[in-house]
Amino acid sequence: MTSNPSIHHYFVDESGDLTLFNKRGSVIVGNEGVSKMFMVGVAHIPDPDRVHHELETLRSGLLDDPYFNGVPSMQPAANKTAICFHAKDDLPEVRREVFGLLSELGIKVQIAIRRKAKLAEAAKISYKMGSKIQQNSIYDDLVKRLFKNLLHKADGNAITFAHRGNSPRQEALGEAITRSKINFESLWNGTKMVSPTDILSTTPSNSAGLQVIDYYLWAIQRMYERGEDRFFNLLASDYRLIMDLDDIRNKPYGEWYSDSNKLSLEKIKLEAS
Repeated sequence: MTSNPSIHHYFVDESGDLTLFNKRGSVIVGNEGVSKMFMVGVAHIPDPDRVHHELETLRSGLLDDPYFNGVPSMQPAANKTAICFHAKDDLPEVRREVFGLLSELGIKVQIAIRRKAKLAEAAKISYKMGSKIQQNSIYDDLVKRLFKNLLHKADGNAITFAHRGNSPRQEALGEAITRSKINFESLWNGTKMVSPTDILSTTPSNSAGLQVIDYYLWAIQRMYERGEDRFFNLLASDYRLIMDLDDIRNKPYGEWYSDSNKLSLEKIKLEAS
């Protein structure tokens, strides 16, 4: 008797943006309202059906709670919490409930981080040399790094990406995954060890998994951007790898945080000092 094939389900989204310059070509990173970091995250969710059920049950209960009567973000017309969870738009009371639920679902998360001040420096150099850094190329590179050591752990993989802008970019995302496969196989002398992989691109309102990774990204973005670590600390054990690629104080490829090198606010502050 053969067992059912194992499928690993991954969900990918981003936090921050890749705006580096204003229309006059001046660097605006660090200005009011402009993010300092750009991050891409992937959540491995062991049981997506359970996560979908748990999130929908929680949202239904919150929408039925008289405490939230009349709250704009809880009305369907606002296209916010009534439709799907989104950490930036959700009320603090809602976030607290979501964070409490996420900690019980066995989720594993990896994050890749670029510091936009360093990207702006690189963009200036590239421009002087007659080329231009493409935003999609930065995103695709982070996707490639995140999946380099993930695609061989099950019989198959299903990856759901959040739409970027108005385009699903499935073909380009497939190429990034292919490069991840090649990079992994090169470590094993070309042996074909990577499992078949299906790719889907959709919106968070259609995917509970994308709502999940949004929350994990928001928590770590809050830590890096505002020095506020209480949200990250709620879920710290679920972050299996955080690649801070532009923190090259100790290694030329950046600082990698995991169980053996735990991320803390103090370490981030040291880098900024």
